[in-house]
Amino acid sequence: MMLQQTQVPRVVEKYRLFLKAFPTFRTLASAATGDVLKVWQGLGYNRRALMLQRCARQLVEHNRGILPKDYERLKKLPGIGPYTANAILAFAFDEPITMIETNIRRVYLHHFFVGKKKVADTRLLPLIARDVLRVASARQWYSALMDYGTYLATVTENPNRRSKQYTKQKKFQGSLRQLRGKILRHVAVAGEVHYVQLVTRVGDSRAVQAITALQKEGFLHVAKEIIRLVA
Repeated sequence: MMLQQTQVPRVVEKYRLFLKAFPTFRTLASAATGDVLKVWQGLGYNRRALMLQRCARQLVEHNRGILPKDYERLKKLPGIGPYTANAILAFAFDEPITMIETNIRRVYLHHFFVGKKKVADTRLLPLIARDVLRVASARQWYSALMDYGTYLATVTENPNRRSKQYTKQKKFQGSLRQLRGKILRHVAVAGEVHYVQLVTRVGDSRAVQAITALQKEGFLHVAKEIIRLVA
């Protein structure tokens, strides 16, 4: 979940710190949400930290703190979509499932779709499914593919631009996403903060919009003008 939209060099150090602070699903589930966000700080996309904790709480409450080895059950956990569910099966359980992400996509476009444009993932998936069944370890195979895809990005014009799924990532600086993260950090550090004080601290005309959205999504609790993180 840390690797969703965040590069490996930024994740490695935080991953180690996070596991030191929360070595099990049970320790993560029982931790104060503010403490989780403090350890997460610097990775961005703070919503992932909240989803990860909710995931841990659900596993502790309903599955004895054990991560299921099942695609459909994994997808029902907070913050886990199709790609993350498949990545967990491949890397945590070494299952020969079909998985695609940006680096894997780059490899297959580069070698099998030279000069082709608007290539849909549905054309790549059968090739990926064929290849993963030919190897001894899905975990090692996908690790190698992703490393190779990272290398290709340094020596070729990005093949992913020829993918039908290709979109340019929006700038983070000045985005609503950055503002939401700033608000969550303020509340996490303060524990609780008055609505007007928070808006003033953030100093952004979109603050009310962001706070309202975070409240609707279940991240913030607002009562009598006092804002807290949802426990």
